[in-house]
Amino acid sequence: MTDKHITDLALFTGKPQYENFSRFKEMLPVSRMAASSAPYQFADGQTIALPATYAFEGEERSSDTFLTETDTSAVLVLKDGAVRHELYRLTGGRDVQWISWSVAKSFVSALVGIAVAEGHIRGIGDPISDYISVEPGSAYDGVRIKDVLQMSSGARWNEDYTDTGSDVHRLAAAMAGVMPLDTFVATMVHEAEPGTICRYNSGDTQALGGLLVRATGRSLTDYMREKLVEPLGFESDAYWLIDGVGMEMAFAGLNVTARDFAKLGELYRNHGRWDGKQIVPETWVHASVRADAPAHQPGQPILADHPLDLGYGYQWWLPNGDRGEFSAIGIYNQLVYVDPSRGVTIVKLSANPAYGTSMDERTNREMENIAFLRAIAASFDIQ
Repeated sequence: MTDKHITDLALFTGKPQYENFSRFKEMLPVSRMAASSAPYQFADGQTIALPATYAFEGEERSSDTFLTETDTSAVLVLKDGAVRHELYRLTGGRDVQWISWSVAKSFVSALVGIAVAEGHIRGIGDPISDYISVEPGSAYDGVRIKDVLQMSSGARWNEDYTDTGSDVHRLAAAMAGVMPLDTFVATMVHEAEPGTICRYNSGDTQALGGLLVRATGRSLTDYMREKLVEPLGFESDAYWLIDGVGMEMAFAGLNVTARDFAKLGELYRNHGRWDGKQIVPETWVHASVRADAPAHQPGQPILADHPLDLGYGYQWWLPNGDRGEFSAIGIYNQLVYVDPSRGVTIVKLSANPAYGTSMDERTNREMENIAFLRAIAASFDIQ
């Protein structure tokens, strides 16, 4: 085990990170999920070129320039389950496990759905405090699991990456041994009525990680290895970042290859079925990628101090529009984007050096990434 911690990386300072993001398993404390005993390889389809340009904010922008400026390591495009484009740059590669950041949240959501189906969790109407230890009157005391899934727990939270005193930075510090992640969650502060405000909160996902561990009696690593890694045919080992007592960094710590990231998108595109078997309940998948209340509609979810033109489901982002798209999105521009109407799943893994140096679109380029991936998906309409 290494003595390095996530706080040593100088995140959100403009420092290039692509060398780090490709080798966390060598740099930081991790747990390992062995590759599937029956690795699944996507079929190869006719190779397409990426669109030379894409439209954003009223102008045509260069795709190649965008990939370069965001230090993109991988772009994987699937159409109807077949690989149509596979690009690796910098430290990316088919066998490289890349840090998910908040893409991990969507994996955690899938595991919660499985745990409900298996009876480990009675239902998402239960208070999460029936399963995890929290201080009386703290953020998660009596709060429904559903509200936590939808980032509507009412916990006080600041996800401002530019503020070193923000909650998200304190959560990262917990990973460095200041306190166990479970203690951090147990002592978070209540602020708003649950279910009324969708405020993006990495603490909510860490609480869900604790829920899975307590409800199943197994580590997140062990449970995911059996329920997702093995049946989906992960081709490569996967890794979770862990704290000093072995608890997984549920909100952001998953390290997976581009092809194995794509398997979650394909699983959800196919309504939770894989190779003829229902892995995640179909009803769970459908509920997960829909905004079922006003607070979760596009334009309402709040990141730090501003709303985003994205909706929110059960730990999945929902682009504005009528195509039924959904996406797992992580900091530094990690995305697993799905357009089920076109049969398209796209993985983009990046280390955008400007990310988090402000909380503005001009540096973080969240919506621009969606525009770029939409252009790739739409390119199939004219082939």
